[in-house]
Parts: sequence; C-alpha cells; structure tokens
Amino acid sequence: MPSAANQISASIAAAVTSAISFEKFMELSLYSENGFYNTIGRAGRRGDFITSPEVGPLFGAVIAQAIDARWHELDCPEKFTIVEVGAGPGTLARSVLKANLKCRHAISYVAVETSLAQRNLHPIEVISQDQMPSEPFVGMIIANELLDNLPFRLFVFDGQWQEAFVVERDGKFLEVLHAVEDAPAWLPQNPRLGTRLPVQRQAQKWLASCLQILEHGSLIIFDYCMTTEIASTKPWRDWLRTYRRQELGVHYLSQPGEQDITSHVMIDQLALITEPASVSRQADWLIKHGLNSLVDEGRNYWQAHVAKPDLQAMLMRSRVSEAESLCALDGLGNFTVLEWQK
Repeated sequence: MPSAANQISASIAAAVTSAISFEKFMELSLYSENGFYNTIGRAGRRGDFITSPEVGPLFGAVIAQAIDARWHELDCPEKFTIVEVGAGPGTLARSVLKANLKCRHAISYVAVETSLAQRNLHPIEVISQDQMPSEPFVGMIIANELLDNLPFRLFVFDGQWQEAFVVERDGKFLEVLHAVEDAPAWLPQNPRLGTRLPVQRQAQKWLASCLQILEHGSLIIFDYCMTTEIASTKPWRDWLRTYRRQELGVHYLSQPGEQDITSHVMIDQLALITEPASVSRQADWLIKHGLNSLVDEGRNYWQAHVAKPDLQAMLMRSRVSEAESLCALDGLGNFTVLEWQK
C-alpha cells in the first residue's frame, strides 16, 4: 500500500547524492499524496490537535469584529475579500460568517486549503480552492497555525553550520550533515555544539507573496513564535515537535505521514521580508478586538434565558469557557499575533 515513507524512499533513491534535505522530507511527510494532511491529519477535539477555531465560535466572532473594523478603516469598500489560508475543514469560516458582520454584503470569503479531503468539508458560502488568489485584492489575509507547518531547512552547528539531509539505511531514515554554500550569514556565529535552527524560507516566500497580492488591508498570522536567537539557546525539542492525537509524537524522522511536524515561527526571519506593524499575544489581541464585550453579551443572554434555555442560550453561555481557553497564558493565549497593514 502506498505511503509517505514509500514516496520519501523513492525521492532519496532518485537523488544524485542519495539524500534529500530535511525540508523535502517534511514536505513529503505532510503534504504528499499520502502525507499526513492528505490522509489522517485532522484538527478538532477528535483529531490530532485543537486550534483556536475548534475551541468554539467565539474566536471567529472576534475575528469578524476585526474584519468590520478594518473595513471601516478603509472607508467601507464595496468589495472586501477575506482569504483564509490553511482553512482546514472550514471551522473558522463558519464562525466568521455566522457572526454579526456589518460588512457581510461586501465580503467574498476565500478558503485556501491544499487537502482535497478538507476542502470537501468547506461550507457552501465560501470560495474553496487549493491556491492563493492570483489577482490583487482589498481585504484581509488570515492564517491560523499555518506557518508552523511550512517545511523549512534545518541547520546544525558542528564546528560550522551544516544542513541536515535525510538518507535511508536498513529501512530507516537517518540524518546526515552536509556543508552548503548558502548557509545564511545571519545564523549565530558561536553557538553551542549541536545547536539546531530552522531556516524558514518557505514562510518568508509566503509572506512576500501575500503582501504582493494584498492591495489594501491587513495580513494577520496567529501562531506560536519565537526568535532565532532565543531558539539557539533552547533545546531543539522546545521549537521542533511532532504531534498525533493531541499528544507529542515520536522523533521527526520516524513514522512519516503518520504524525504532524511543526516548528515555532521565527519572527525575525519573517521581519527580513518586512517588519510587522504589530506583534502581540493572542490574549491581548482578542481583548483589543472586543472579546470581553462578546463574553458579557453571552453571559447576559444566558441569564435572561436560564429559566428556559434554547440552543442560542447554550451557545452564549459557552463564551465564558471559550474565552478562558483562548486567553490562557499557558496555552492558546500565549500564541503570537503578527499583523501587517497596507
């Protein structure tokens, strides 16, 4: 039966050096025909990980308020395009479109998702596609926990910076180090031996392409982030992890296609393209964009209907617990929100 491991083996065998970069290994593990996200990878309480949209509709309701605010700042354009990248099964899209959007009549919601299985779950109200729009537009680009899954080059300091490649021996995938001529000059000069760092060029290219097609509006990224300097002082397992069924997985070279591979997003590497207009914690960003008023609204609605609660009352009551989860500083609330504006 075909598998991501088979595809990786074939790619290694076809390589002139009988080795592929870690970046290529990660790409095949996650996004090949038999990769994690095209087969078993799922978000949600019954899936492999819970992201903010899966906590409940409150996250989308706050984003809807941020969309309205930006629409007003741009003088209420007649056409306002929302592009959600890495839309998964469309959970965030559903929450945003069910919220009380004042600019609903102007919105075109594009849900970009590479996985066909996930696109098949998108709501009918969205434009579902596997690639970014090609024409410039006015609106917002939203990416929630996307960049942490973009493949990256992996560098290891062994007296000098060398790039990690993957070979296959006796049926196992192993790491080898190769000196390369294009190691970035900004990598730390004297780190500890064995220091590992990601070079996130795909994330940089993604950012540059988004800013190119965004004529006016905002680009907002929600993710777990740090800087390259901080990453160089920490064990690599603090920023490079695997997950499956909401638990930490095994080593990143093991079980390709059967577990998620993820990295903290390096803010300073994105800033090499252009500095973000703002950097904040998710908890602070949500509060800034009206989370507390939505929670108060939910609490008041529940209290008014507690004697004979309907479905809406139950949903409103859940806003309190959702807010706690979204703002928990030992979890989602400590995520970073990066925002660029044009």
